[in-house]
Amino acid sequence: MEPWVAQLPLALRAPPDQTLDGYVQPPPGLCPQLQALAAGESGSVYLHGGKATGKSHLLLATCMQAQAQGRRVAYLSLRGLRGRLRDASGGLDGAALVALDDIEVIAGERSDEVALFDLHNRLRDAGCSLLYAAADAPDALGLSLPDLRSRLAHCMRWTLPVLDDDGRAELLRRRAAARGLDLEAAALDWLLRRVNRDLGSLTALFDRLDRASLAAQRRLTVPFLRQVLGGQGGDRADV
Repeated sequence: MEPWVAQLPLALRAPPDQTLDGYVQPPPGLCPQLQALAAGESGSVYLHGGKATGKSHLLLATCMQAQAQGRRVAYLSLRGLRGRLRDASGGLDGAALVALDDIEVIAGERSDEVALFDLHNRLRDAGCSLLYAAADAPDALGLSLPDLRSRLAHCMRWTLPVLDDDGRAELLRRRAAARGLDLEAAALDWLLRRVNRDLGSLTALFDRLDRASLAAQRRLTVPFLRQVLGGQGGDRADV
């Protein structure tokens, strides 16, 4: 297996909240469809949304649910693979579910677009279920290969919204609860004013807080958060 292809469970260590149930404010019907895909329902699903909408969360969660049911899965982010997709995708054949993230990266690179078109056809012919994620809808990605646009446009498509403030608060509570962290209400309010909506950043943040809380045997209070996060001020800064 090529080093850039991460197959579960060997190469990916998922946090405890990397689940479909852990996704906050999903569009109605999305999670049941992804659960069906994980369970073996044939099909192709395409998720799109801006930064911090949880695309990677949903891809990884679907892969893990499928793997837990004994299906062979593969997840591949296209970031860093522009011009090399054909080689990088060589290890995906034989999987029952393949999740391809960051599709927008290859837009305009004809060799990659042809490689993805060929891969889509090959995997679908083999009965593989496909799950895609990109920053925008297929017609808005700037893809130069009409046949690839057509294949992606025929997937079941879902638009992922950015979390509102209530959703962000719920996400923070879930992140803390999944790790057994005692997050005070005042600490939650403090974090809401300082963290961005990026789900990946929030996962990394709670990994950091989990380690610090365990080491110090401290609850997540505002003074402790200031200590761990370096006394950051300002609103919605990256942590």
